[in-house]
Amino acid sequence: GGMGKTTIAKAIYNEIGSKFEGKSFLLNIREFWETDTNHVSLQQQVLCDVYKTTSFKIRDIESGKNMLKQRLAQKRVLFVLDDVNELDQLKALCGSREWFGSGSGIIITTRDMHLLKSCRVDRVYKIEEMDEGESLELFSWHAFKQPSPIEDFATHSSDVIAYSGRLPLALEVLGSYLFDCEITEWHKVLEKLKCIPHDEVQKKLRVSFDGLKDVTEQQIFPDIA
Repeated sequence: GGMGKTTIAKAIYNEIGSKFEGKSFLLNIREFWETDTNHVSLQQQVLCDVYKTTSFKIRDIESGKNMLKQRLAQKRVLFVLDDVNELDQLKALCGSREWFGSGSGIIITTRDMHLLKSCRVDRVYKIEEMDEGESLELFSWHAFKQPSPIEDFATHSSDVIAYSGRLPLALEVLGSYLFDCEITEWHKVLEKLKCIPHDEVQKKLRVSFDGLKDVTEQQIFPDIA
């Protein structure tokens, strides 16, 4: 997590979504599946998104599968399934290619490569960690609204990037938070990041989100258009 899979999927969705007859983006499926037993609500969301109506009511997962198959096969749709971690999720939401009209596009983001192999996807794209230069540019656009740091903050910017593990999501949120902040605030953030082991991604993101002040997550990550 934090490598930017969702951000990239959102960007693609926004860029090409208008070329399809219907579209749906299911965000954080793994988290929803674990915390909400009403899995049919995800099936309903897909149909409501594609047909732009709230009139669809589904009784159970199996009848939901049949309804998705019948309705989606009539349209050329773009469907994004974000953060999938179980085969059952894919079976419930996109059982087979025959569910979708000709020319449809399905994008799946996951941390589990074996899951993609088991459902025989056409292409797999692995997101590589950004190098130092790419990380600095991404961070700078959010922290300084330009592609490189302000001179007085160059060293501190490099430190933030090093301690954040070059995670795109952390760099975007930290940069947005530190925009227009005094140097003392940079020191506080760096002290927190220094205390977190390199592989504890969620805690690094927590530092980012906990210090957001007046900057909302919606401002940093625009809603899906």
